[in-house]
Amino acid sequence: MSSLIYSVLVIVSMTFAVRASNNMLATTIPLLVKYNLNFNGVMIGLISAIFSVATFFMSGFINASLKSRERRILFITSAIIYSILFPFFAIANFISVWILSIAVGFVLGALMPNIITSASLYPDQRIRERIVSIYTLALSLSLIVGPAIESEILTKISLRETFVFFEIFGALTAILSFFIKFPQEETKNTTIRAGHIFKNAGFRMSVINNLIYNVPFAMITVFGGIYAKETFHVSYSIVTLLFALFFSTSFISRLFLTIKPPQNIPLQMLVSALLTGFGLIILLISNNIFIYSISFLILGIPHGLTYPLSLLTLTRSFPPELRNKANSYFFSILTAIGTLIPIIFGLTIQFFGMKITFIFITIFVFTLLLFLKQTSKRFE
Repeated sequence: MSSLIYSVLVIVSMTFAVRASNNMLATTIPLLVKYNLNFNGVMIGLISAIFSVATFFMSGFINASLKSRERRILFITSAIIYSILFPFFAIANFISVWILSIAVGFVLGALMPNIITSASLYPDQRIRERIVSIYTLALSLSLIVGPAIESEILTKISLRETFVFFEIFGALTAILSFFIKFPQEETKNTTIRAGHIFKNAGFRMSVINNLIYNVPFAMITVFGGIYAKETFHVSYSIVTLLFALFFSTSFISRLFLTIKPPQNIPLQMLVSALLTGFGLIILLISNNIFIYSISFLILGIPHGLTYPLSLLTLTRSFPPELRNKANSYFFSILTAIGTLIPIIFGLTIQFFGMKITFIFITIFVFTLLLFLKQTSKRFE
């Protein structure tokens, strides 16, 4: 029992450190290059995209192809490099910020998939799924606590200096990397090709499930506050409160999955997808900020459910020796989607406007819901 508690503490602590610092990079690098290095909008988008592409390449092509022992060496090395590079953003110039973004994005591609795999190693399904749920709960906490810490320290230090402060999380990542468990050396099924993973019904169901939510979530996080401000003329404070409501119901949803692991994952995925579609409809028909706030409360629920349900599906669909490949491909696909979606939205909003874009997304969600229902019938 003490060994289990120790493993969970290591997984939770490293998850928190990596995600809090990674989110800080994703949100602060754009501010750094705009207000300190005078990048224009296109260059800001490009540096964010390159960051994600580097992560995609490491996760999907390198990490997925390595055996357990090689992967552990890569994991620890990547964590150390991540820690070393982090504070250099504080002195980055026009050229070095590109090199740093590519390098940090690259090593991150070796961190998250292996933490996910470590959380899913336990043979007992109930324990395994509870740990995976705790892992996603740590992700949620990091997205609440990390920005709160940054918001507070920015009142006392400069934007550049925050990268030095967040080196605390980078150093913690490097230290904890030595204690993350890896599966025993895979002696079978190591020659399985990517096609075998992609043909698995559980893998396809996980990807479709996440796609149903990732697309509207990207739109909400980037443009949801702007939509509220332009449509209902609310203050920045109210916009911040909307996202607080959103992440509060998300956190509660993940806490629920931690306490009570799901019995019928396909059904809960379908319910989550329906809530996403319903929340988007409420958002579209809202004629005041109160109803708009209700849509954010509803949309926070599937945000909390979608990712953990996808990870639990992967753990049920693959034996331990194949979970690294499945997790790596899954993570790389999510990264690729996250890179493309803002570009697509920028174009659709420019040509059709924000409300029409939300309508397109709602149609997209209900279309994918039909594919999810069909795929779930093949999931055992």
